[in-house]
Amino acid sequence: MSVAPMMDWTDRHCRYFHRLLTRQTLLYTEMVNAGAIIHGGTERHLRFNAEEHPVALQLGGNEPDKLAEAARLGAQWGYGEINLNCGCPSDRVQRGAFGASLMKSPQLVADCVKAMKDVVDVPVTVKHRIGIDKVEDYGFVRDFIGTVAEAGCTVFIVHARNAWLQGLSPKENRDVPPLRYEVVHQLKAEFPQFTIAINGGITTDAVVQEQLAHLDGVMIGREAYHNPWWLARWDQLYYGGAHCPLTREEVELAMVEYMEREAAQYGTPWPHIARHMLGLRHSLPGARIWRQVWSNHLLKDRPAREVHALAMQSYASSAPEPQTEPHAQVAAARDALHASS
Repeated sequence: MSVAPMMDWTDRHCRYFHRLLTRQTLLYTEMVNAGAIIHGGTERHLRFNAEEHPVALQLGGNEPDKLAEAARLGAQWGYGEINLNCGCPSDRVQRGAFGASLMKSPQLVADCVKAMKDVVDVPVTVKHRIGIDKVEDYGFVRDFIGTVAEAGCTVFIVHARNAWLQGLSPKENRDVPPLRYEVVHQLKAEFPQFTIAINGGITTDAVVQEQLAHLDGVMIGREAYHNPWWLARWDQLYYGGAHCPLTREEVELAMVEYMEREAAQYGTPWPHIARHMLGLRHSLPGARIWRQVWSNHLLKDRPAREVHALAMQSYASSAPEPQTEPHAQVAAARDALHASS
């Protein structure tokens, strides 16, 4: 299981939150432009919390030498995997001739992969679509994988939709092109020696289990962000481990402690962190008013712990069964998380 790289969402604060819910799931950074890492933004783009492991760095770019340098820095900072984005369809990315546009140039992708593999010891992987625009040609994606594999890539994460590079926004590209899971299954049948994971439109355990019957892994995107409590079951369901030991209340309090620590160390405003946990009480009675407190810009200058108290007070008054906040258990779970990292 893995959580997809999502621009403006899967930053280090989001990943810290997700790691409280699942110890085993592979987490990905947002896509980071290789040039931005090299030209003065190394620490800003690569800093992460030790608790986030296992964590992978996703890079954007199309120049083998720059990608190699960014990958080298990423491995040096401690990322356990370097992933090349060949799936993003945004106009800005297209203007830079990377992301999904790279699928038109499989040999260039192979050159980029080889350049990165030559300088790092961690796996170099590729995330891509099943096609470009409205041409639904299996041979296109088959040949893409075949060419990139010649450079030594053995792990492919496949978003099971085409990327329509003209006429659709990035958001529409996540919904409008039809899902074709059978194409990804066919790729696995043709390349059984490679690790192939699937991404796109998966929102339930039943669909995850169906996909795992055919493939090596499943990557979840928006559902993991909007309904994060789903992740709390994954260690038990997919890794044979224990269910998340924390309650929602304990997770929230652990995030408040993280907000306080981030404010003290880096001056990070707590709203930059709180926005990632607004789905924690997804579908529960009282969730709406709880979210409203945490997202109320009029409270942004109040201490995070004070806002937490207000949110819990509002939630308790609207939920049928008020929840408790067992501080001792939170501290024990937090210490265990730190020790395991």
